[in-house]
Amino acid sequence: MRCDLHVHSKCSGAVNLPVLRRFGRECYSEPRAVYEQARRRGMDLVTLTDHDTVEGALEIAALPGTFVGEELTLDLPGGRELHLGVWGLDEQHHLALQARRRDPEALFAYLAEGRLPACLNHPFSAVTGRREVADLALALARLELVEAQNGMMPAATNGYARRAGEEAGLRTVGGSDAHTLGSVALSWTEVQGARTASDFLEGLRRGWCLPRGDSTSYARLTRDVIAIFAGGYRENALLAPRSADHALRLAIMLAAFPILALIPLVTAVIHVKELAFASRCFDAYQRASRRAGRRGSLLGGDLGAGLALQGGR
Repeated sequence: MRCDLHVHSKCSGAVNLPVLRRFGRECYSEPRAVYEQARRRGMDLVTLTDHDTVEGALEIAALPGTFVGEELTLDLPGGRELHLGVWGLDEQHHLALQARRRDPEALFAYLAEGRLPACLNHPFSAVTGRREVADLALALARLELVEAQNGMMPAATNGYARRAGEEAGLRTVGGSDAHTLGSVALSWTEVQGARTASDFLEGLRRGWCLPRGDSTSYARLTRDVIAIFAGGYRENALLAPRSADHALRLAIMLAAFPILALIPLVTAVIHVKELAFASRCFDAYQRASRRAGRRGSLLGGDLGAGLALQGGR
């Protein structure tokens, strides 16, 4: 069976970049539309992994071939963060995870005790929050899965995640990380022999999973950014008369239309930044791993400087 294990809907909330926080949502896809697109593209099962909410996943939970997922933000000291994909949830699991998201050891213990399949998402991404070597080491030591085929990451970045996972003895999964309908199910995870959602989730727990699909390209990234901008315009154009806040958002977007011509340049910078950061971050992680191998633990001792640039989701 196949399932895109990392996909967003309009429930993921506001853009989390400082300059764009008044812009609107980071995704405008309706949960039902995501479900239908995933099924059209051959997914046997469908989940949604919105940021720190199960609202969208519960909206489609009564449809055939679904299970509930979430992309959980693990908040760490100093404004650092990691993103974890978690599946097979119910509302009580969600509330318990949110209550533990600032306590890594309690969170990882809860995941293990509840046998909730979970993975470290896009560990070497430049635009998904700050992190340090010790943060990556902690997650790779406590989880069983790592996302090594993210449809919005370049192939090289996914390659670094795959290598780090293999060196840590983890199995790998894949998902599109789609924020637009056009990218849904372009990457996914396959569990061979599964016949039901329960079988699929058990396959994730046991590591009987294979990541499949494509990494991003500069052209796809540019297309998706334009599509998100267009989605924001449509929503705010319809809602602007109803509130001053929406009117302000619409005014900002209308003023930003001349900037549309710059989107290809902006996405080129993002693409290059991702590649450069991933290489630098992975090299630092490996150096720390080698030092730790001599000292006995990657979770202790001098782990070097922080590795991440301040970014958004």
